[in-house]
Amino acid sequence: MTDDVSNKERNARSVREERLKAALRDNLKRRKSQARGRAGMAIITPEDDARADAKARDGTQEAAAGSRDRDG
Repeated sequence: MTDDVSNKERNARSVREERLKAALRDNLKRRKSQARGRAGMAIITPEDDARADAKARDGTQEAAAGSRDRDG
C-alpha cells in the first residue's frame, strides 16, 4: 500500500516538474523574443525623425554626385 502511494506521489511530482520545466522554457523564449523586439525599437521624436530623413537625403545626393564625378 505505501509503495503505491509513494509511486503516485513520485509520478505526480515528476508530472508537475515536467509541466513547470515546459512553462519556464516557454517563458524564457517569450522574454528573449520580447527583448529582441525591444532592441530594435527606439523612441524617436519628430525632430529626430526629420534629422534622419535629412541625413538620408544628403547621403543619397552625395552618392549620386560621386558617381557622376567618376563617370565624367
